[in-house]
Amino acid sequence: MNLTQKQLASLAKVSTPTISRFEQADKDIQLSSVHSILDVLGMTDKRTLVFDDQKFEFDGDRVAFWGEDGKKRVLCRISRQAIEDHFSDKDRLRPKAAFEKHQKQIKALARRKYSFGQLEPDGTVMIRNSDVV
Repeated sequence: MNLTQKQLASLAKVSTPTISRFEQADKDIQLSSVHSILDVLGMTDKRTLVFDDQKFEFDGDRVAFWGEDGKKRVLCRISRQAIEDHFSDKDRLRPKAAFEKHQKQIKALARRKYSFGQLEPDGTVMIRNSDVV
């Protein structure tokens, strides 16, 4: 980017010695400083998946729900098997009730897969049994 250390420090709102330590891969640098520098250099990922509503569809084989990344809508799904194996509360909850009760954790899994770029060929997020730890 043809920036001097002083210019980069100013843009990242860190000190010039911090830029020097960053360039030398010094381990004694705050993570927030590293993030600020990488952000100025255009090396951070700004994608984020937000779930505003509680709407979802259950089709017998999986549950589908929508997230948004800015103005882009992203279809997310979780397999019935993943719900039954990991969220059914020892078979006390049927898939629909399990999704309703555990949707915060399920949506966090979808957000993680999205941020890591683990998308299906059609651009959707699919949570499978192997994705739930």
